[in-house]
Amino acid sequence: MTPPVKPWITKLPTYEPGRPLEDVARELGLSGIDDIIKLASNENALGPSPLAVEAMRTEAARMHLYPDGGAYSLRNALASKLDVEPAQILPGNGSNELIELLGHVFLSAGDSIVMSERAFVIYKLMALLFNADTVSVPMRDFTHDLDAMLEAVTPETRLIFIANPNNPTGTRVTPDALERFMERVPSHVLTVIDEAYVELLAPDEQPDTLRYIREGRSVCVLRTFSKAYGLAGLRVGYAVGAPDLINTLNRARQPFNVNYMAQAAAMAALEDEAHVEATRRLVREGLDQITAALDDAGIGYVPSCVNFLLVHVGNGREVFEALQRAHVIVRPMDGYGLPEYVRVTVGTQAENEKFLKALIGVLQAV
Repeated sequence: MTPPVKPWITKLPTYEPGRPLEDVARELGLSGIDDIIKLASNENALGPSPLAVEAMRTEAARMHLYPDGGAYSLRNALASKLDVEPAQILPGNGSNELIELLGHVFLSAGDSIVMSERAFVIYKLMALLFNADTVSVPMRDFTHDLDAMLEAVTPETRLIFIANPNNPTGTRVTPDALERFMERVPSHVLTVIDEAYVELLAPDEQPDTLRYIREGRSVCVLRTFSKAYGLAGLRVGYAVGAPDLINTLNRARQPFNVNYMAQAAAMAALEDEAHVEATRRLVREGLDQITAALDDAGIGYVPSCVNFLLVHVGNGREVFEALQRAHVIVRPMDGYGLPEYVRVTVGTQAENEKFLKALIGVLQAV
């Protein structure tokens, strides 16, 4: 016998990640993964920052020790780079943990969040976890409609999520639109700006969202080391906000949430500007390579500013499965209400070529 489960927990949907290479190899009866490419999870095709890899090697012999639970050195390194105070930063086990901490602190039954209907699905899954409601606002041209999101705010709204750039559409809101939004958003709402992909933009294209925090606005900015720095497997991200907000989130945090190796790698990666710039260059060239081929083949897509692309293929699930049989893993988008699309990550030139050849072959066979 077990205690009764909270009734809404049994109805929670499960998140569908990009399929691991090993799973697909087993399914296809392959002896290894060398012949499969994974372009499903927006991972960095260059791999991790070399400086981070060296830091992990150096720290490997110390893995018998617990990490610094307060991540003092990482917080100070981030504060110096971002021109904020250490008390305004909270590292987390990826951005996902920080999104969940926001739920722990702000959401209960009867509360609600506002998000774009085609934004990162984890926002909605987190709200469901706390029995809170989600108001999903339609996009305009695959981009957040910030005016409509403001109109959706009610007295019960606690959090508004803006993914910028947005996953899975690859689009972003303009600085002017974000500024107009910030001038009008009610004071009882915390605006959460998820910038997981922001470092993939050229420096002069990155919005200064931290300015809102310095101005004392009700804003929380989320960032991660998973994308531009190539540390997705370590699960390390961070939140930036007012000291009171960070202190409150910290009270809901489990101890030792960011492991020793992740902290060391993240601090080293912060200094690896060469790797970040090489990543940006690979993304720009890869987007040009993929979109030129799609244009030539008459295949539609949503123009992207980051390292993935929504491609219009008809039956997305069917094409996803056919591409797997061709040893290419992409991401079906029916879970995002986009059943006619797949999402493909920008890979190396050779990976992009293999994807394009497989995709065109699959679509010709349909």
